[in-house]
Amino acid sequence: MNMNDLMKQAQQFQEKLSTVQQQLAQQTVTGAAGAGMVTATLNGNGELLSLKIEPEIVNPDDVQMLQDLVTAAVNDGLRKAKDAGKAEMGKLTGGLNIPGLF
Repeated sequence: MNMNDLMKQAQQFQEKLSTVQQQLAQQTVTGAAGAGMVTATLNGNGELLSLKIEPEIVNPDDVQMLQDLVTAAVNDGLRKAKDAGKAEMGKLTGGLNIPGLF
């Protein structure tokens, strides 16, 4: 394989990677905690888009529980976003685990 072919392949991979990243930014995942009383919606890049808290879960005497549920819901959403990213990158790389891609 000559250097020109290698450069073309690298450029094609970069273009495909950019497309996958754009697609991930448009995907959404929802994390939940407290039997769905707190939900966090994130995009495929792991950015928090919305947070929903059911009013009945809000207890001024137990703020710590609400904080824990919000944290758990966001972390659940982040895990799902990361898994979605890994799945999409796996399609691009043919299952090869390339450190730093996702």
